[in-house]
Amino acid sequence: MPYDSVVCVKQVPDTANITVDAMKDDGTVNRSALPAIFNPEDLHALETALAVRDAHGGTVTAVTMGPPKAGDVLRACLYRGADRAILLTDRRAAASDTLATSYILSQAVRTIGRYDFVFCGRQAIDGDTAQVGPQIAEKLGIPQVTYLEKVVSLEGDTVQIQRNIGQGYEVVETKLPILVTVIDTANKPRPPAARRVMRYKRVRATSELDGEARAAMPDASDEERAAEVQRRADALRQQGNLIEQWDLDQINADLNRCGLAGSPTKVFRVQSIVLTKEGFTEVPATEEGIHQMVQELVTDRTLG
Repeated sequence: MPYDSVVCVKQVPDTANITVDAMKDDGTVNRSALPAIFNPEDLHALETALAVRDAHGGTVTAVTMGPPKAGDVLRACLYRGADRAILLTDRRAAASDTLATSYILSQAVRTIGRYDFVFCGRQAIDGDTAQVGPQIAEKLGIPQVTYLEKVVSLEGDTVQIQRNIGQGYEVVETKLPILVTVIDTANKPRPPAARRVMRYKRVRATSELDGEARAAMPDASDEERAAEVQRRADALRQQGNLIEQWDLDQINADLNRCGLAGSPTKVFRVQSIVLTKEGFTEVPATEEGIHQMVQELVTDRTLG
């Protein structure tokens, strides 16, 4: 029996290469100052979806929400075996927190229509909240299984999944459709396939074509650039190399639940913590030792 999977992927700042300009004055991430990468655990979610398709048949649709530059992660998905790629980009979605993001992605999944699985990485390295996946499941009204380690069995509309619970694992069974979040120990993501790289390296979304046309035609009028974008899009469409691009209107999103309007999360304070003490202090495993340790932490203003 074939299964159709939707994989939610994200382009994130490379948190291993933080610079002094990583944060804006308002406490939000300055994404333009950081190199962008494929969110690591989303790669494992993609691999899980591809493995299900390879074993049982079906389709894998990759969806990302972000600026035109996020088309890079969709190309990476196509290189690895995804059947379909959708870029959800809209300025009205800017500054969405996890609540707004999960709403927008749930609307995108509804617009796709047919699905048996929705796969997400456990969490994104830029926010580390692990909230978006479970919130999508709640908005879709479907069961969720988090921290997937492996698919134990899949038959008909029933799946058994082994999930990590910290100091061990448990196997759960549920009916489809479901949403699953995947951890980084679940599998080893396959590398891009050379033939697929050659096949899809020129795929673009319309917004990417617009940026390329602006760079190539700086003195052209808006009408001339629009005509060039349309010409390039038509050529890619004929080759099957045009990434689907959706906005909030196409997914019938309530604008009051998107962007800043739909984001109740507020940044209270951003602190830079610098650890200056070197070496270590051995604390006796006694009541007096604990008391001394707490006193030292308070004195050094580590606590309080």
